[in-house]
Amino acid sequence: MLRESVGERTYGLWLAPLRCVGLDGDTLVLAGPPEVSTWAAARLGPALRTASASVLGREVAVRVGPDGGDTPPAVTPSAAALADTEPNPKYTFEQFVIGTSNRLAHAAALSVAELPTQAYNPLFIYGPPGLGKTHLLHSIGNYIRMFGGGLTVRYATAEDFTNAFLAALAARDTEQFKARFRGVDVLLIDDVQFLERKARSEEEMFHTFNALYDAGSQLVVSCDRLPSDLAGLESRLRERFASGLVTDIERPDRATRLAILRKRASYDGIAIDDDALALLADHVVSNVRALEGALIRVVAFGSLQRRPLNAALAAEALAHHYVTTTAGRDITIAQVQAAACAHFKISQAELLSRSRLEPVAWARQAAMYLSRELTNHSLPHIGRAFGGRDHTTVLHACRRVVSQIASSPAAFTDIEVLTATLAGVA
Repeated sequence: MLRESVGERTYGLWLAPLRCVGLDGDTLVLAGPPEVSTWAAARLGPALRTASASVLGREVAVRVGPDGGDTPPAVTPSAAALADTEPNPKYTFEQFVIGTSNRLAHAAALSVAELPTQAYNPLFIYGPPGLGKTHLLHSIGNYIRMFGGGLTVRYATAEDFTNAFLAALAARDTEQFKARFRGVDVLLIDDVQFLERKARSEEEMFHTFNALYDAGSQLVVSCDRLPSDLAGLESRLRERFASGLVTDIERPDRATRLAILRKRASYDGIAIDDDALALLADHVVSNVRALEGALIRVVAFGSLQRRPLNAALAAEALAHHYVTTTAGRDITIAQVQAAACAHFKISQAELLSRSRLEPVAWARQAAMYLSRELTNHSLPHIGRAFGGRDHTTVLHACRRVVSQIASSPAAFTDIEVLTATLAGVA
């Protein structure tokens, strides 16, 4: 549960070294190396409590402390943090489908890959989740590694950057960290919005930016919004992000969605009817990730039932797996919250409260799930809209809802009714 909620890298760095000492009444006691346990207790408390409650079936406190020396040796944070992240070979410019919604971003990324520092520096690509920003960053990295004449390139998410920096501080060894992120020709940083309200990591990114720029290196950054909209970052860093080319990626139009599906089916060797692909392109409109996820659901549905992949099967699979199929809507988080309050007969204050009573908690989780499914907002944005919660809480809520609608007819009905209601107001 923790591995899924915080991600593989954070889990391996800060949670894998911990061990369970025991359950002391209503307190789960964990222990680990001092430098790990201190950071985990300070930063990962909500994720630990949420996962523990989900597994144990009841609310418990979680206490994390240093162990007594009998924990098996674990990989130290500094060593784990300094492991390289390779660009994903699946994400190349050849596999990126160009359309009106992403043409400028693609052209800018290709220019940077062909002529680092000579085209646009920095290059800032922004847009809602799931539209191809990460694909473009990996494409740049793969292109430079293949055709860059020995130029060095490093890809990392802003969370990777933060975790590596904190590990370097804990180990009192920042020189390796600086060499890793400053001693490259091209640095690709994904999801830079993660740096908001993280003062020390933000300051280190500022100095990293300056060092790279002064050394003539290339910086490419992705984000879910414009630099000017990153209110949680200091103005000096926002100004640097905006000093190069700022370009966006929008929702793909129907022709682009259909081309994406055809290319993915061809890449994976999937034999699927064009009418099934057309149905997916017509009804799954939120982002590329949802589109590819819908294709995977259809393929899995057909494989399990040993049926051909046609439009009839696609329609059935979408309904069965509850992929939203209402096109052209513009639903807001506020509308989702209002619909949830009306359906579950609770107040807005209760929905946003810290109450863990099952009816209120389920209503909140259902609303979070639908906010993720029906809007373009990121997990952190949704969390803030639900009383200032963090993204791990939203992720846990979404996973619980998916589990519930697969096993509970009542839960499925709740989500079905709420979606129909929201489709009517869009």
